[in-house]
Amino acid sequence: MISNKKTAHIIFFFVTICLIAFSACDDERFSTDSKYRLDFSKDTLSFDTVFKTLGSATSKILVYNRNNVALKISSIGIENGNNSYFKINVDGSKNEINQFQDIEISANDSLFIFVSVTIDTKNTKSVVTIEDSIMFITNGVKQKIRLEACGQEVVKLNGVRYNENTILTSDKPYLIYDSLIISKDKTLTLNPGCKLYFHNNANLIVYGNLVAKGTYKEPITMRGDRLDKIKFETPFPYNNVAGQWGGVFLLNKYGNHELDHVNINSGYVGIYFFNNDREIIPNLRISNCKIHNSLLYGMIAQNGNVIVTNTEISNSSSYTVYLNGGEHIFYQSTIANYFNNSNVQPVSRDKKPALMIMNLNRIAPMKTLFKNCIITGSSENEFSLATRFEKLYNGTFENCYIRTAKALTLPQFTNKTIRWFAKNDTLFKSTTYDYEKNTYFNFNLDSISPARKIGVADPNIAKKYNLEYDLNGNIRNVNANDFTDAGAYEWIPTR
Repeated sequence: MISNKKTAHIIFFFVTICLIAFSACDDERFSTDSKYRLDFSKDTLSFDTVFKTLGSATSKILVYNRNNVALKISSIGIENGNNSYFKINVDGSKNEINQFQDIEISANDSLFIFVSVTIDTKNTKSVVTIEDSIMFITNGVKQKIRLEACGQEVVKLNGVRYNENTILTSDKPYLIYDSLIISKDKTLTLNPGCKLYFHNNANLIVYGNLVAKGTYKEPITMRGDRLDKIKFETPFPYNNVAGQWGGVFLLNKYGNHELDHVNINSGYVGIYFFNNDREIIPNLRISNCKIHNSLLYGMIAQNGNVIVTNTEISNSSSYTVYLNGGEHIFYQSTIANYFNNSNVQPVSRDKKPALMIMNLNRIAPMKTLFKNCIITGSSENEFSLATRFEKLYNGTFENCYIRTAKALTLPQFTNKTIRWFAKNDTLFKSTTYDYEKNTYFNFNLDSISPARKIGVADPNIAKKYNLEYDLNGNIRNVNANDFTDAGAYEWIPTR
């Protein structure tokens, strides 16, 4: 028989051998061969413009070990360490110095690295480019991923109400939280090149007056504050998705508003020009503007006088333009609704037409003039006139392209000058947005567009409303009794 003492020695020896074996296996399961490299989902991670101190959305990079052996990454870190504008999170772990050691990655496995950036641009007015790198060391082999971002100083307006006449300049962009409000009898003036970025649900609410006069080279911008992209397999900008902010609300019954060379896009509404008083009528003039991609309405005008010239109002889930009460003049403008022809919108378009004219008020009958305009979209009927008082309705439509199921015979339409929709018409260069195919809406006229040369030039009207140039800055034909293209854009041959 084996004594208890000898048995104990045997067990101890066996356990020791096993521990040594397991230790050797643990040491050997990570290859130390420098021929094995890491792969990355991208070699450069670029961020869109980031506003100072606000930080970016988080982006991710995948690190792959496509080898049949496990690897131990001895070091992962940002080159500039804790002095970097960038921060990383490695598979759920983070630290202040942006440095990580001995990260294990199994054979044919991967790990996530999440990257964010916060930029202090040192009070500069210009855009600053920031660069850094994520460095990897595996078995002595160095690899890196480039990081780059652009940052800009921004003026933050959080729940601000202006009780005095105020001018906003183009020196720095304005970031608006919880709406920007203009008090009664006060005027907000936006200088050329001024940029207003609105946070989610923020609005521009005007109880006084709005004067926004940009230029072709320095337009005024109103849009959402998400400058980054939605991270799908093929990323696309948040700015191309409707509903990123609220809209522009003009609510002064004595108001006198002017918008020239202003781009408004991707809000819930574009312009909401509303007045309950049927006797006191405010005024709004819109020229050389683009109001695009609204989750609800492009422009609503109720009991207000509106002049719209050389302007594109396009794409909304409901009415693109709604008119009810007041006098309305439209020259050389494009009203187009192809909202459903996008594969990124959060809602579908309803059956409401691109242009709705509601003339149901016997006390304050409407007066409308549409000349050299385009009214169209993806629905069968893109024009609707609701009136019980045809004799009181003072409407004129001349030299326009209009999409309806059939030609209208109302006396307000000069049918000899109206080009009604016909099957297989190719009107614009692009009426779809497909981010996978990299196509976006383009309401410039196609070379075979039926809207070409159906408008009539009038030098007096052109001078009065500054129609000598189209929305793209191209020269428009304004010779007397000559023909011009309908809509906001002249067709220009490709050189």
